[in-house]
Amino acid sequence: MSAFLLSFAAIFIAELGDKSQLMAMTFATRYRFWTVTAAISTATAVVHLFSVALGSLVGLALPTGPISVFAGVAFVAFGLWTLRGDKLSVDEESRAQRSTRSAFFAVTIAFFLAELGDKTMLATVTLATTQGWFGTWLGSTVGMVAADALAIGVGALLGRALPARVIRIGAACLFFVVGAWLLFEGVQITME
Repeated sequence: MSAFLLSFAAIFIAELGDKSQLMAMTFATRYRFWTVTAAISTATAVVHLFSVALGSLVGLALPTGPISVFAGVAFVAFGLWTLRGDKLSVDEESRAQRSTRSAFFAVTIAFFLAELGDKTMLATVTLATTQGWFGTWLGSTVGMVAADALAIGVGALLGRALPARVIRIGAACLFFVVGAWLLFEGVQITME
């Protein structure tokens, strides 16, 4: 349960202001909410299952102390990445606007490709090195889908009422806190 809660919170926060949220909003202007949400859920479940498998293998191969230190550094880097912000590339914007195939498959494929190497994928790999694989997979998947569904709904209702800068700074601060906690824990384990 702790792996689920930690993964849910970390990925939900990481997804705030991420380019995949922008893609979700773009797709939602063209397709039905439920179609976009189902496609995002499918793509996310597959990407995060791969991420958890990779993270679990790394977690088995390395000692806990160095993994926690690495995870702490990674989360600080994710915080810096979040402060920088994400924007859709011209190619990603084009994919979101010009789909002629089935909406479900178009959104699933575009979202899957956008998530490969994204900070939420890397955060999931990092979490899986020290947390249970199933809880991490489920929590990260649900956290990401919830953040994207929230973005679609809030984006439709509020438009630009909540500045993206405020969201980025808040998410980055939370990454810094988690990173500092993991660094402290890793150094403490290594010193024992």
